[in-house]
Amino acid sequence: MTGRSLSCSPEGIQQAKRALIRYSLTQKALAEDLGITRQPVGKFFTGKPVDRNLFVQICDRLDLEWEEIVTQPASETKLEQTQDTHIDITFITQEIREKIKPLILERCGTMRVLDMTQPVGLEDIYTNVNILEKITGQRRKEIAEFLKDFTDGDFERFGLGKITEKRVSGQEAVEKHPKLMILGKPGAGKTTFLKYLAIQCIAGKFQSERVPIFVTLKNFAEATNKPGLLQYICEDAINHISTKISVIEKQFTLFIQDVINHGNALILLDGLDEVREEDNSRILKEIREFSDRFQHSNFVMTCRIAAREYTFEKFTEVEVADFDDKQIKNFANKWFQGKAVKAESFIKRLEDNNRIKQLATSPLLLTLLCLAFEESGDFPANRSELYKEGLDALLKKWDAKRGIQRDQIYRKLSVQRKEDLLSKIALITFERGDYFFKQKMAEQYITNYIRNLPGANADEEALQLDSEEVLRSIEHHHGLIVARAKGIYSYSHLTFHEYFTAREFVVVRQSSEEALQNLVNYVTEKRWREVFLLAVGMSPSADRLLLLMKEKIDAIVSVNQRLQQFLVWVRDKSCSVDVTYKAAAVRAFYFGLGIDRDLDLGLDRDLSLDLLLDLDLSLNLDLSLSRTLSLSFGLSISLRLSISRTLFHTFSLSQTPELKDSLQQLKEKIPNTKDSERFLNWWKTDSQYWSKELREIIIKYRNIGHDWEFTTIQKTLLQQYYDANKFLVHCLNSDCYVSREVRQYVENTLLLPIDDIKKHQQQFCKYV
Repeated sequence: MTGRSLSCSPEGIQQAKRALIRYSLTQKALAEDLGITRQPVGKFFTGKPVDRNLFVQICDRLDLEWEEIVTQPASETKLEQTQDTHIDITFITQEIREKIKPLILERCGTMRVLDMTQPVGLEDIYTNVNILEKITGQRRKEIAEFLKDFTDGDFERFGLGKITEKRVSGQEAVEKHPKLMILGKPGAGKTTFLKYLAIQCIAGKFQSERVPIFVTLKNFAEATNKPGLLQYICEDAINHISTKISVIEKQFTLFIQDVINHGNALILLDGLDEVREEDNSRILKEIREFSDRFQHSNFVMTCRIAAREYTFEKFTEVEVADFDDKQIKNFANKWFQGKAVKAESFIKRLEDNNRIKQLATSPLLLTLLCLAFEESGDFPANRSELYKEGLDALLKKWDAKRGIQRDQIYRKLSVQRKEDLLSKIALITFERGDYFFKQKMAEQYITNYIRNLPGANADEEALQLDSEEVLRSIEHHHGLIVARAKGIYSYSHLTFHEYFTAREFVVVRQSSEEALQNLVNYVTEKRWREVFLLAVGMSPSADRLLLLMKEKIDAIVSVNQRLQQFLVWVRDKSCSVDVTYKAAAVRAFYFGLGIDRDLDLGLDRDLSLDLLLDLDLSLNLDLSLSRTLSLSFGLSISLRLSISRTLFHTFSLSQTPELKDSLQQLKEKIPNTKDSERFLNWWKTDSQYWSKELREIIIKYRNIGHDWEFTTIQKTLLQQYYDANKFLVHCLNSDCYVSREVRQYVENTLLLPIDDIKKHQQQFCKYV
């Protein structure tokens, strides 16, 4: 039946009256419950024509099937009615699609986030979303399972956000589940995905038989006069497109209702978590009743993870997965298309910096990285500034830009308080190596912090409840601490864990002497390196921290007499050559020689092969030849000897007569390689003695090639000392603020014996 009005049959009126009694309703109460006047209700119970929409609403409220109680024209069989309705609803659906297409394109066709100067086309930037069909925070796992593949040796590759569960495409999940609740962290791309569904649907590329209806739940909740969801959808459409349609308003409303009632709508409800606390119960009730009433339509709703406890029994809950490498690359290619900065450069720099790449798994933070990279063709040298911008986006900008005012569970916890709390938890857990921690432990850390805030509850049980709410608030509002499994939490990115750890030393504890002394205790630990880099980067002045690092590093070898003797030799040898390079670079060169390895402290990066020859040609002779003689016979003997003889020739250019004679005599002991059998016999019997003679000559005339006979412990200390000095130079050369005097002092005292350093300290006592 396709008319605008319907009438109730006599039998139907009796059923309706029995329903009134069953639900303890009067006609007046029924009208108030439906939000309509008594007139249509009175007409309904007297068999008079009633607006089709109101007729259906009354039947639904009384739990009656309207098709069973409506008056049927004698000439119309049930089969004819079904066929006519089918033909009609198909026509209506296409009509509505055409009418609302401009509205969908206007509302969903563009996006603008963070500091974009102008909106961009959604399809120009959209990257396909993947879905986890099992909620991450609801998995049952132990902490040991997260750490089983992690050791200090592969810390750079340790990713807190690594998810191994199967992923499906977002559109596949929507097709599979008629009622879908999509959960995700802040900035995970939930709204963008819903907008993309609406655009694809209205373009006929996805569920083209349906009408997309996009509702921002925050706007619905705050609408004037608090309309029901159906009324809001109809009024919203009419307000935007009424001037473009030829049908009257009531008929257009009826058409929308028909589309929804017949299951020809794709209802997209965005941002349940953005609804204000005072509107929450009303909106939940509206959504439940609406989805139950129009159960044949498809529903997709989005909400942040860890928001309020929502229960929608007929909705399937899924989670937006973090971006993988392929998605990051696709997003970057679209972002930088047609721009001066190329996506290839962006991807390469991401690959070079694992810490920054971790952030790119979040679409919101990936957008921030693209904006930052686009400005200069590189990421900021001071990573702490980049991370702070990302944290500001999550803590402040993301909600503020969209006018969302969230209720703070613990009202004394301002943004700065939250940052301080996150810093305190970060340091405690990082010091213990707890990258994953139990929920109860996190709540205890929070309790210990908030008990000291003004107006804090003195009752321990109340404090415990507060700490639970604060933890969930941090995950829900900002996504900085997230559930990895039931009862197990971590920072969303290792990068943020490290950042907040550094912040505790520099900002919360204000770089006090005690705080910095505590920090430098970890200077030899690889997993703390990023914390040090962030700490020097965020310090107003990194002078004191760098000096304490230098002092701690020097102490590694200060009491070992043999190692001090080695450093004296390094100093003396570096002073014996006349070159234009920095003294620290020359010391680094000889330090590497002494421990029989190449050393690159950054300071000696300009030492080319020509410099090696200028500094000490015997180095090339000693290292190259000794390595040649230690090779297996898998390589050509003649090639090895050719290299050795070339080195002999080069070396002879700057030899003293005594050294030249000694080397010539040694050279003549090598048999002619044309007689391979004789040479092989010589190699087996005399090569070790020959190498020993060479070493003695080099020691005598060039003071290199000493066998220091370091113990295992001394070798370990030297390795720590070497790595720590290399890292110190890395910090010094990072984009941090350090005075010229302190920079000069650090460079002048690198790799010096402790007695020499003490002499330098007297000249720079005001900085030490």
